[in-house]
Amino acid sequence: MRTRYRITEKNGIYFVTSTTVEWIPLFTSRKYCDIVMQSLKFCKETKGLRLYAFVIMDNHIHLIVKASELSGTMASFKKFTAKEIIGQLKHDNKQWLLGQLAFYKKKYKTESDYQVWQEGIHPQMILNEEMLMQKIEYIHYNPVRHGLVDAPEHWRYSSSRNYLLNDHSVIPIDELPL
Repeated sequence: MRTRYRITEKNGIYFVTSTTVEWIPLFTSRKYCDIVMQSLKFCKETKGLRLYAFVIMDNHIHLIVKASELSGTMASFKKFTAKEIIGQLKHDNKQWLLGQLAFYKKKYKTESDYQVWQEGIHPQMILNEEMLMQKIEYIHYNPVRHGLVDAPEHWRYSSSRNYLLNDHSVIPIDELPL
């Protein structure tokens, strides 16, 4: 495994990506995005997660984060959000999506009938300020590159709103350690 995909510095800042299993588009409704946001808020308040940038796309999320136990924090985040998303899908009677999450579940994952997230978070350690700014720009322009909005700050589930509009209504982000 290449070093760029491992957490090597306990208090390092990392660019992480979590993808839904088989890139299934789950985050197409505000209620599912809000599950992710509430869990990030919880991790910030109780697990020491520092959130510097984020975007939620229809089938993946990107974060720039720091935590003393980042692997454990992200595992907890993914486990909780998976449980809540599955519960919401059941409540919304989204049988097709539930069927897809059941079909693509890894066979050895016996604790659940479904799998929401692909394994891993693909952490890339932020090595310098230039890399940090490049990753933030990548995150913020993701919805623009996908043709979803004309300007990054128009995407509700992105920290571009925090940076460009000083809008912390979705989630407050932490000050960059520059």
